[in-house]
Amino acid sequence: MSAPFESTKVHVTRLDQVVCVALRGELDFEDAEDVEAAWAAADRAGAPTTAVDLSRVEFADSMLLNALLDAQRRHAATDRTFVLLGPLNASVARLLEVTGTLEHFTIQNAASQKTT
Repeated sequence: MSAPFESTKVHVTRLDQVVCVALRGELDFEDAEDVEAAWAAADRAGAPTTAVDLSRVEFADSMLLNALLDAQRRHAATDRTFVLLGPLNASVARLLEVTGTLEHFTIQNAASQKTT
């Protein structure tokens, strides 16, 4: 499937029942519009699962944290699954740990996923 949304740092694709939002680089307030567009694309796709690949995110601030929490709430409200894919960069892991939000997310290392 072609990407329903793509920017320099954000790429959204759908494969069967999963929407994948791949984020990369340094994400801050300037990227908020692109991240919100990615969530909107995931919502429009209506897939039961959204997987957010954070493995190539080098830096993130409160903008991304708030966007992830908002997306998590939106998915829970519509009985959809929201998963973060890693491994997480140390600065991203620290952001989640320091803010006490790490336990609010399901995090899986992409390298440990098996395809069937």
